[in-house]
Amino acid sequence: MLAAHADHVDPALLADWLRARSIARGLPQPAPLAGGGMRLDTGSDAELRRYVFPGPQPGIRALARSIGEPGVFIKVCGAGAELLALLPHGWRLQPQGWLMAHDGAWNMTPALPAGYRLDSAGDGVNTSARISAPDGALAPSGYAAEHGSVFILDRIATEAAYRRRGLGTALVAALGGRRRDGDARRVLVATGDGRALYESMGWRVLSPFTTAVIERA
Repeated sequence: MLAAHADHVDPALLADWLRARSIARGLPQPAPLAGGGMRLDTGSDAELRRYVFPGPQPGIRALARSIGEPGVFIKVCGAGAELLALLPHGWRLQPQGWLMAHDGAWNMTPALPAGYRLDSAGDGVNTSARISAPDGALAPSGYAAEHGSVFILDRIATEAAYRRRGLGTALVAALGGRRRDGDARRVLVATGDGRALYESMGWRVLSPFTTAVIERA
């Protein structure tokens, strides 16, 4: 059994993922915390800031006690029970996520149904891609960014009317093929629904990615 202070993933990998995510989303770069983990000031209506940790570190307990307002998220590589054990009353878990990586050869090419069109653009660091339906409507879309040791996929989403047509698979195949550094590790955080798709494409789970927040009244 892992000790309560164990890191479940490499802290350097998690830091590079978070930095790449900020690049992909045009957010400020995260700042390291003295006791481990990172802080990111997002400043949106839904999220003021987030704290991200590679494992259920003991310092989370004091951090959580210092937070009194909603909109501040604590995210940990670890199971929900591990995070809840460090939090005071009033914090609630959010839907489970999964930190995943693809370490094998990328032997995938986008395959689209007749009439669908894939468009992508990039600047060598950021990449965006979308697939349009025959009538021009947006079907799936997503983003990728490369930084340090990682190449991340981000905000992969398929509109409800276009699911179960292989379009998400095609989009991921296209984005994953845009990696420039052959040594960069492909990394993403998947939802519960997305996990099955990624596992079918050869991705594997590195850790549960668990989120808690004080719910708004």
